[in-house]
Parts: sequence; C-alpha cells; structure tokens
Amino acid sequence: MTISSVTETRRVVYDDGTVRGFVWASVGWGLIGLLVGLVIALQLSFPGLNFDVPWLTFSRLRPLHTNAVIFALVGNMMFAGVYYSTQRLLKVRMASDLLSKVHLWGWQLIILGAALTLPFGITQSKEYAELEWFLDILVALVWVAFAVNFFWTLAIRNEKNLYVSIWFYISTVLTIAVLYIVNNLSLPVTATKSYCVFAGAQDALTQWWYGHNAVAFFLTTPILGIMYYFLPKAADRPVFSYRLSIVHFWALVFIYIWAGPHHLLNTALPDWAQSLGMLFSVMLWMPSWGGMLNGLLTLRGAWDRVRTDPVLKFFVAGVTFYGMATFEGPLLSIKAVSALGHYTDWIIGHVHSGALGWNGFMAAGMFYWLMPRLFGTRLHSTRLADMHFWIGIVGILLYVASMWVSGISQGLMWRAETADGGLQYTDWNEMLNSQQLMYMTRSIGGGLFVVGWLLMIWNLVMTAMSGRPVTVETEVTVTKTAPQPGEPSLWGILTSKPIIISVLGMVAATLFALPSVGAAVVGFVAIFAVVAFAGGMLYRSTHVGKHTWHEMLEARPLAFSVLTLLAVLVGGLFELLPGLIADKAVPLAANGEIAVKPYTALELTGRDLYVREGCYVCHSQMIRPFREEQLRYGDPSRIEESMWDHPFQWGSKRTGPDLARVGAKYDESWHWLHMKRPTDTSPNSVMPAYPWMYGNTADKAIAGDKMRVLRKLGVPYTKEQILGAAADYDRDAAAIVATLASKGITDAAPDKEIIALIAYLRRLGNNLQTVKAASAGGK
Repeated sequence: MTISSVTETRRVVYDDGTVRGFVWASVGWGLIGLLVGLVIALQLSFPGLNFDVPWLTFSRLRPLHTNAVIFALVGNMMFAGVYYSTQRLLKVRMASDLLSKVHLWGWQLIILGAALTLPFGITQSKEYAELEWFLDILVALVWVAFAVNFFWTLAIRNEKNLYVSIWFYISTVLTIAVLYIVNNLSLPVTATKSYCVFAGAQDALTQWWYGHNAVAFFLTTPILGIMYYFLPKAADRPVFSYRLSIVHFWALVFIYIWAGPHHLLNTALPDWAQSLGMLFSVMLWMPSWGGMLNGLLTLRGAWDRVRTDPVLKFFVAGVTFYGMATFEGPLLSIKAVSALGHYTDWIIGHVHSGALGWNGFMAAGMFYWLMPRLFGTRLHSTRLADMHFWIGIVGILLYVASMWVSGISQGLMWRAETADGGLQYTDWNEMLNSQQLMYMTRSIGGGLFVVGWLLMIWNLVMTAMSGRPVTVETEVTVTKTAPQPGEPSLWGILTSKPIIISVLGMVAATLFALPSVGAAVVGFVAIFAVVAFAGGMLYRSTHVGKHTWHEMLEARPLAFSVLTLLAVLVGGLFELLPGLIADKAVPLAANGEIAVKPYTALELTGRDLYVREGCYVCHSQMIRPFREEQLRYGDPSRIEESMWDHPFQWGSKRTGPDLARVGAKYDESWHWLHMKRPTDTSPNSVMPAYPWMYGNTADKAIAGDKMRVLRKLGVPYTKEQILGAAADYDRDAAAIVATLASKGITDAAPDKEIIALIAYLRRLGNNLQTVKAASAGGK
C-alpha cells in the first residue's frame, strides 16, 4: 500500500532569550530565598535576630522563604527548562513571543508582590498558597498566558509524536491550574484581606489536596520532564526504557492526586479519608522509584563520566535524592510513623531533602549544562562546579541528618512518660532547646548550601561574560502523512482497549477507596481482574515489541491532555468529596442553637491578627487522640470546633505547643506578659516578642464588613450582630482591659491590637463542652 506524504524543510529560530531570563531569575531569586531560609534557621538558635521588628520575625519570614524557593527558584528554573526543551522537542519556536514575555515578566511581578506582602502580614495563611486574592488573580492570568502559549505551540509543532518530557509538562500545566484556582477561591473584604470559601475540615482537605499536589505537579512532574530531556542529553545516552516511562507517567499522575490526606493523619478528619490518603501515599513509592531507576539506568555505559562531569554529578545526586524523598514520603504516610514524625523537625528534613537535593541539584545541573549553550562558550570553571557539588552535598546531608535526629528526638520526648503514667517532659522549652546542637548543625548545612549557590552564580556570570547570547537557527525536516483508511479517529483512540482498561482500573481503585465495605470488596476484586487482563495485553505487546496505541495517543495532544486531566480529576473529586459533606452534620446545643458559636467582632479581629503574625507557622490547633497529647493539652480536637474557621488553623509544625485548648489554660494577664516578652512567662523561649501590638490600633471599623462576608460563606451571623459589631467590640475589649487592670496591668487600652489577640486566644477550646453535650444528646 502506498502511503501519501509530503516532506518539506523549514527554518526555525528558537526563542532562547526567554530561557536566559528565567535562568537569571531563578539564580537571583533563589539566592534571596536561600538567605532568608538561613536567617530563620538561625533565629531558632538566636531569637535576638528577630530584632523586635514585625517584618523580620520568624513567622513572617518563613512563608517568604518557602514561596521564594518553590515559586521563584524552582518555578523559574522549571520554566527555563520547559521553554528550552519544548522548542527542541517539537522542532518549533514558541507560538507567541508576546505571551512568552508576559509569562516571564508577569511571574517576576508575582514574586516581587510576594516579597512586598508576606513580610508585612498580608497573607491567607495557607501553606504554599499564602498570597492574597489580588496576587492570586495575577497568578491565574500569567498561568493562562503560559498555558495558551504552550498548547498553541503543541498545535503548530513540527514533530508529530510527543516525547515523554512533554507528557509531564502537560500534566503540570493542567493540574496546577485546577489546584490553584480551587484552593484559592475566596471573597475579598478589603484590597488586602479576603476569606477563603472553605472552612474547617473542608479547608484542611482542600488545602492539603492543593499543598501535596503542588509538590507533585510543581516540584516533581515538571522536573521529571526536565530529567527526561537533560539527563540523556548530558549523558549522550537514550532513555533507558520507553515502556517504563509510560508506566511511570500514568501511574504517577493518577495516584499522586489522592494522597493529600496523609498530611492530616490522626486529626479530626474522618478516619476513612485518612486511610485513603495513607493507602495511595504508600502506593506512590512504586511509580516514583520507577522514574528514579529510569533516570539512573539511562547512565548505563556513561558512569565513568560522572567522575569528571559536574553536570552528571548534580543530575545523579538529584535523582538519588528524589528516590530518597519518595521513599521517605510514603514511610511518613503510615499512621504509626506519622504519629511519631508529624509536627516535628523530621518533616522539615524530609521537605528539604526534596527541595535542596532533588530540585536544587537538578537546577544546578541544568544551569551548568545550559549556560554555555545559551552564550556560545564553555563553562568558566569545571573545578568550581565540582567544588559547588561537594560543598552542596555536605550541606544537604548535614541539614537533613540533623533534622532527622532532632525530629525523632522531639517525637519521643513528647510521648515519654514516667513510671506513674505522667509526662516525663513537661517543659516545652526544655525539649526544644535540647535540640540546639541539631539546629546549629542545620544552620551550618544550610550555610554551606548557600556558599555552593554563590559559587555557582560566580561561575555562571563568568561563563556568560566570556561569550554572548546565542540565537539558534536550525533547519527541520517535516513530513506530513495523509490519514490512511482504517486509521483510528480521536474517538477510536479514546475508546481503545488500553484506554478502557486504564479507565476501568481507575474506577476499580476508586471503588476500593470508598468507605463502603461492599464497594471496597468490588473494587479489590476488580483491581485484580484489571491487572490480570492488562498483564496479558502487556505480554502480547512485549512479544510483538510495539506500543502502537500509545504512539497514536502521543500524536494527538488533545486526546493526551483530556486523558491526563481525567486521571487527575477522578482522584481530586474523591479526595475533596469528604470535605464537601463533612460539616453538614453539625451538633446542636440543648436549646436548638448551633453548639459552636461564631467568633465575636473582637475575637474575629484577634484571629486575623493571629493569621497576620503567622502564628500558625509554629503552633498547631489540633490535639491528636493520643494519651500523651491528652495529658499535655486536653481532650482531642473535634471536627466541629473549627467549622467556622476561614481558613483552618490546624497547623503542620510545632515549634511551640498546640493551642487548641489554650483558652482555659492561661488568663488575660499571662497572654499580655507573654506576647510582650515571652521569656518572662516561659524561660528560655525562642519565640519572638510582639511589642508593636501594644502600640498599634486595631481596625475595628471593618469588623462588620468581615462578618458580612463570612455570612455569605455560611457563618451564621445575624444582621443584628453585623450592625452591632462596633459596639460589641468596644464592650468586649473594655471587659478584657478591666480584667487586666484587676491583675495590676493598668496601661492596657481597649483599641490596641493586643487586646483583640488576647480575646481570640482566650476563646480557643471553649466550645468543647457544648459540642460534647450536643453530640451526647444525638443532635
């Protein structure tokens, strides 16, 4: 049979100016993010480094550090790799130079906005999603520009089939859009303040659906795409296994999206949702290590070059850290292990092994490979690059090992009991300060990583100065083949056996994940049936040696994107479903009223100040159902207690103790003294002081506006409460001032921020008895 085709040669001029812009942005912003991280690490050993300045406190700088590393260092590096590799893999220039520039400069504007808002307390207080509503809109617009440019480029490509790197880029572009928009849905109150639409357990599930998958689809999938392009290029070897890359991709994008609840193990979240997150998190180990092995085995026949090539050193170490982090993550997702490690420094070590080892080293390797090609020259100094590698790897190992020791020690000390059943360690600061050696080791490790980054900056700048920006022109041969009789249509591909089997597998896994025993049994049996049938297909495919169905899918970006989005949305829907129904069964008090009263105007103002100061960074508000936690803090937290919290404040780290029951533990005078000078009430505390709250006047005028917005979101404020917000605020503030005066504190003024914060702290935990009574009554 004769196949009609037309071959032509086209000249392509790649847009590498955008790539250079993203590289320099990653290098520069990355240095700032790393330096801020070093400062906050030192603040835990030397609290004086907070300088009693609001925008230099640990709790305000930590979100700046995380956002700078994730979205500035890794984000810009990712975009540089995507723009460079996409053009070459598709053999075409990016579709729109204008959209590329909008993306480049718009992203830098977002990062600048984060730097100008987070240290000043303008935050939503949701991890990795702290930016306020006006910056969220800018993020969405810039991401749309990126997405349009990317998919437009796919449409005009000169290469028919999509290489594996493009698969991962597609998953990132689509999934991050869904995650970011859903998690950041909010209603503005003012130009710099908004409330998220979700509350309590709903918000917790949504946040960690986003937070976990931001790690998955921003810090993992695009970097895997970069690995699949740059590692074979640097090693001059083909990818080890095409088949393994297929399994790696589809298993990863489907399983990853389910795993968010493992951040909420042993909390008030329904147990079946926790088990769901744990199950899929453990399953993640398999595709993750499949990707790691595919990367490392690509170096077969080139391992001798690792000794002399710094680029390969960084890539090999980066992929190895990826393997280590993706083994540790599933391990920490097991409930028993999470009980020990959660809220401790172990989690900090785990996060940084991925951020510094995986993302940081992959970035360095890519930069060292890219810059000589972007400037038409040779790397300035291979010796400096080698020095950077060894300094950096020692720094990472010191950092991670010290946090492992510190974290496990903390977990064991928190649960240690005496022979008579009491807590062995009752002084929080004694436990915290027992790890100061580890904190200093962590700071040294972080400092070494910064030194390595500075060496890289010098090396890259000197490399650029020795050459000049290169404009790459190339001729590509394009073969257009006319559709043949019998060739499957888009619908035919979507309904092919492998696709149907994959969809049935997703349905079976979904049934298995449901809380219904019957559905779980059906799903379990169905999984075995699907695996058996798929195994037979795989055997026949192996015997023939072809992957025709997937190759046809790769030639159709629309079909590929639709299936990728489907794989993501299925897990996302079922993970969020418990959150959509969790708060509907609300216990009522004996008089028929809601057991959990919404915050008063004064308490709401204080809660927003708590959020502004970043107290959630160091304090949780979630007592787990463990004996040691009940001895230390009180009764376990209940899901109803946070039902009106926009956003939730369950926390993820305990540098300080849990505050869920602090309202009944300390009186107003204790909080007054503690916030002014923490060491007066808690000797050896590393908590910063907050003297500005004693002079700043609280903005009570907008309390009614806040309550009005929250009412739209379902909080049961009455019109009378909203209209009387100012009067209620004054009355409650005056009562606290009078109480302080009775304790000998006579300089308190009712309009100051500290009074509102005290009101909020005194409220925490005071709903418990009415909730328990209502639950006991079956209402």
